[in-house]
Amino acid sequence: MVERHAVEITRRLIECPSVTPEEGGALVYLAEVLEQAGFACTRVDRGGIANLFARKGPKGAGRTLGFNGHTDVVPVGDTGAWTVQPFGAEERDGMLWGRGATDMKSGVAAWVAAAAAADLPEDGALVLAITGDEEGDATDGTVALLDWMAANGEAMDACIVGEPTCPEVMGDMMKIGRRGSMTAFFTARGVQGHAAYPHRAKNPVPALARLVALLDTHVLDDGTDHFDASTLAVTTMDVGNPATNVIPAEARATVNIRFNDAHTSSGLTRWLEEMADEVAAQTGIGISMTVKVSGESFLTPPGALSDLVAAAVEVETGRRPEMSTSGGTSDARFVKDHCPVVEFGLVGKTMHQVDERVEIVQIEQLARIYERIIRDFFR
Repeated sequence: MVERHAVEITRRLIECPSVTPEEGGALVYLAEVLEQAGFACTRVDRGGIANLFARKGPKGAGRTLGFNGHTDVVPVGDTGAWTVQPFGAEERDGMLWGRGATDMKSGVAAWVAAAAAADLPEDGALVLAITGDEEGDATDGTVALLDWMAANGEAMDACIVGEPTCPEVMGDMMKIGRRGSMTAFFTARGVQGHAAYPHRAKNPVPALARLVALLDTHVLDDGTDHFDASTLAVTTMDVGNPATNVIPAEARATVNIRFNDAHTSSGLTRWLEEMADEVAAQTGIGISMTVKVSGESFLTPPGALSDLVAAAVEVETGRRPEMSTSGGTSDARFVKDHCPVVEFGLVGKTMHQVDERVEIVQIEQLARIYERIIRDFFR
């Protein structure tokens, strides 16, 4: 049965110590399972990251459904705090325990089990793009797979990402988009001096504090049709000055912005530069900025794909999932440039935690949901 196969695949994947960027045997095992089910598998490794592409059905098929997921996991942390072996895949109390059980080896396993059992029409194909770099920098993971697909004429008409999406109970939420994420790093430069003679120095700290206060109190927006209001969080201010009688030469601050579809990273970057220039002009302190963009906001408008997923979830769980754009980023931010994408997966309460675990019944439910999505997509 697809349910037991999904549980067994999850167990085998948890046993693989695939902490980013280590492959840990996870993709090797998945390739074996998929090839036995008739998939053609290709390793798409780049930059020391292991990735797997698999396809069943004709290349350039009239209808191609894709799945994106990852087998890499975050570090286990303090092993002494775990009550089980982090990579032991122990079954206990109706749970399967271990790092990656929730995020997201169970999601990958459920799709692989469903895909292996699928009957495809002559004009249908299934594609899996599985990365080992979602928990890391994500520069050579899903991006590498999509680059390889473009170079080799591979394409998906729609894609499901199997990240945990349900906050409380199985089936209560799916993701049809994500907020964008960017981080700005500010450096204010003055002139070092003696604290007793401040007129001989140029103190960068008050200038940087003024800038941070302005950014912190600014309202970016009030939300949009499918997104909550954008947020800006000051995450650190650092001077690194151990002396109480020295005015420092430099001070640094970092802010993180999670933004909705009312903004782009380029527009927000221009605004941040304008604010920094304004404070610099007022204070005479030079302020420089660098920006790292993790992803732009995106939305897959409600329609055929979200309806397909929601209907399958409702049949198997009795719940019509809320269509949400909440949470952090995922590799869907890359897939959205290739094809429409929707995310649905397990309850994510224990992901990244000590004693990460998943209810076995949830893995079984997810496998049935994915089985139904595949069947209904080609119907």
